[in-house]
Amino acid sequence: MSDPALSSGGGAARIDRWLFGVRLFKSRSLAAEAVSGGRVHVNGARVKPAHAVRPGDRVRFVRGAVEFECTVQAIPARRGPAPEAARCYLESEASRSRREAFAERMRLAAALAPRPEERPDKHQRRALRRLRGRD
Repeated sequence: MSDPALSSGGGAARIDRWLFGVRLFKSRSLAAEAVSGGRVHVNGARVKPAHAVRPGDRVRFVRGAVEFECTVQAIPARRGPAPEAARCYLESEASRSRREAFAERMRLAAALAPRPEERPDKHQRRALRRLRGRD
């Protein structure tokens, strides 16, 4: 069963376009910025945004606070729906376990955080934004 939106035979794509196309980054400019900043490695080497990736290459980068590792399975022809994008890479077991453990820690931390009885009003929201340094 071949999907016309995926190309697995001998194709190559720029690493920034591939990261954006498989929905690992929200925009191509964010993907290019991460690659330029040295946070993305292909087959263990730091690369530039124009570096070509091919099926079989290993991609590693830090997403949030968790290191993400995957193997390129296919090159997407376009940025399509999430199920189609997920077929373009295979996440390693170690990466999956780290991601799930981090999600569980965040879930527990959110459950233990104090919650107000009601939503803050306009003035309280402004005070919260100032306190968090967003205003």
